[in-house]
Formats: sequence, structure tokens, C-alpha cells
Amino acid sequence: MAQYLLSVWHDPANPIPDDPDTMKRVVRQVDDFNADVQAKGAWVFAGGLTDPSSATVIRATDGDPVMTDGPFVETKEQLGGFWIITAPDLDAALAWAAKGSAACEGPVEVRPFADEPPQV
Repeated sequence: MAQYLLSVWHDPANPIPDDPDTMKRVVRQVDDFNADVQAKGAWVFAGGLTDPSSATVIRATDGDPVMTDGPFVETKEQLGGFWIITAPDLDAALAWAAKGSAACEGPVEVRPFADEPPQV
């Protein structure tokens, strides 16, 4: 089975909820989704991320590493969380993403992991 990254995105049209009742509902929905993914054996790992302002970018291309506060790029869309799942094919991963999108009430991007090179 292949592994897929299901990434949750936030932007001004889909902000992180700040209303406590909405946040409780979304957390409950995501918890239920997580339980379903685990029960069906598709779960690998998942996590929610802190606000992008807490990010630190490290560039170590020309000698000493250089650290910069904030997200890597200036953009309206920011990664808010993710799931790593296993699925037999892209259609199955897309079906999981549709359920995840409904649970978190926002867009979910699906990307397969690159095949690893054979071990020598």
C-alpha cells in the first residue's frame, strides 16, 4: 500500500476557528475521523500545527546555518495540520481526504509519497 499526505490548509477564506463552540465541534469531528482512520487500518501519523508565526526557517546552503523567524514563504495559505495514511490507491486516499475535509471543515490536499529507491 502507498502512503499519502493529507494536508489541511487555512487561509483568510478558511481561518482557524476562534469561536469556542465551533472549535469544540471541529475538534470532535476530527477526533471521530481519526478514530475511523485508525479503526480501518489506514492510520500512520497525524498532527496539528501551531500558528505559522511560530515557525523558524533554517538555511544551511553556504556554510553556517542562517535562522529566520516566521514561515518559509509569504502567502495567504498556511499548512495547519496533516495526516499520513496508507491507502491501496489514489481513489481511496481521495475518499479519506473528503472525510477529513468534512471533519476539519476546510480544504485538504492529497499527495502521494515518492517511491523510495531500492535498498542496496
